[in-house]
Amino acid sequence: MPLKLAAWAAGIAAILALPLVLGPYYLGLATKMIIYALFAMSLDLLIGFTGMASLGQAAYFGLAAYTAGLLALRLGWNVWAALPGALLVSVLAALAFGLLATRTRGSYFLMITLALSQLVWGIAFGWRSLTGGSDGLPAVPRPDLMPFVSLESDSAFYYFVLLIVALATFILFRLVASPFGYALRGIRESETRMLALGYNVRRYRLLVFVISGLFAALAGVLYVYFNRFVSPDYLHVERSAEVLLMVILGGAGTLIGPAIGAVVIVALEDVASAYTERWLMIIGVVYMLVALLAPDGLTGLFKRLRRGRTGA
Repeated sequence: MPLKLAAWAAGIAAILALPLVLGPYYLGLATKMIIYALFAMSLDLLIGFTGMASLGQAAYFGLAAYTAGLLALRLGWNVWAALPGALLVSVLAALAFGLLATRTRGSYFLMITLALSQLVWGIAFGWRSLTGGSDGLPAVPRPDLMPFVSLESDSAFYYFVLLIVALATFILFRLVASPFGYALRGIRESETRMLALGYNVRRYRLLVFVISGLFAALAGVLYVYFNRFVSPDYLHVERSAEVLLMVILGGAGTLIGPAIGAVVIVALEDVASAYTERWLMIIGVVYMLVALLAPDGLTGLFKRLRRGRTGA
């Protein structure tokens, strides 16, 4: 146990020290990894803990990003007003979509989440007067926390993102460790049994759908402030497929696994895209290797290796 605590302390210290040792480019890459880790964990609530595979998570990520960008650019709202507004819009969208999607199961659920997400993408792409169409919304300003506390510097924004994601991660871990989280696991294993025990399964499915959308929206707000730009690509199915790959690669149902998957995918994208335009093929090959060698993800592979060492 002391060794485990020491490892956690060393890891936290290393994360906090990154702005001191990394240049602007790599610090930006680390910030992107942290944001995508939150995005992947939001989807893990659906896939890993409730058994609801979705291809529409980008809808809430992109809606929140657009809302925060529009409120900042058109109305000049600061982060304390734009953040709740963006989260509210995405939560309402998740509630509306969830009322439709949670009536379905399996592949039907997957396809309806994809269709609803693409509907939002189509609106963003076509409503040029509001969203900028394919050109998007450039020059989204980074917020000021207080009159004399600006997040313009990369280091300040890194610590801001780290704090928000750390709080969100704490809430997610508390959520999945609560009776509500265990009820979600029960629904994943057998909806019929949970119905027999008196649980309102559809209400649980709808609630976790909305909660998942809320955390995806939080990641979207952080990303638009990080990138200072938002476009319909934030809502596209490729974004949903990318975060789905992160969850599967890292190991669904663990929270920490999807976060690791996000770090790996973002790093692979950065390295591979520097050498070839066909970097998606490289990521596909890596995913196939993991699927063959570690079907339960990287975290499952680490656990098996650790058990093997302990047994030896």
